[in-house]
Amino acid sequence: MPIPQTGAPAPDFHLQDQDGHDVSLSRLRGRHVVLYFYPKDNTPGCTQEACDFRDEHSALTAAGAVVLGVSPDSTASHQKFAAKFSLPFPLLVDTDHQVCDAYGVWGEKSLYGRKFQGVTRATFLIDPEGRVARVWPKVKVAGHVQEVLQALEGGPEPEAAPAPARKKAAAKKSPASRR
Repeated sequence: MPIPQTGAPAPDFHLQDQDGHDVSLSRLRGRHVVLYFYPKDNTPGCTQEACDFRDEHSALTAAGAVVLGVSPDSTASHQKFAAKFSLPFPLLVDTDHQVCDAYGVWGEKSLYGRKFQGVTRATFLIDPEGRVARVWPKVKVAGHVQEVLQALEGGPEPEAAPAPARKKAAAKKSPASRR
């Protein structure tokens, strides 16, 4: 499925977290939801992202948001990951990728020439009415949580990065002029 765009209704879901508690988007109406998808527990990028959300959790909560992480890992994997890094927010179990599919983040990936199915790192900010307020479709971990906080605090959307200036090719000197 395609990634839901800004202004579209966020696909509802019903999943269990690492402790077996039921979590559904519809029950979170009235609050902002930061729904972040990540490929795998205990991998370097996913660990950094989770710890960044952990470190800014009080600021995110103060801004009125609930943080939810989603990956296809098992309940046991999520329990160990959350405990190891003291994560204060739920990690949702999506082993059958239904929610990943609904948000358009499950698909073919490639690593070292090998193709496989997996999760694309992405984040959705869902507004209190259940609409997609902001989408980060291909997250770069460094600085991402700050972007989410800025969006929650009403900051402007970043403009498209300007195209890099082209460097003029250095004129080659002829062998005769190199003396």
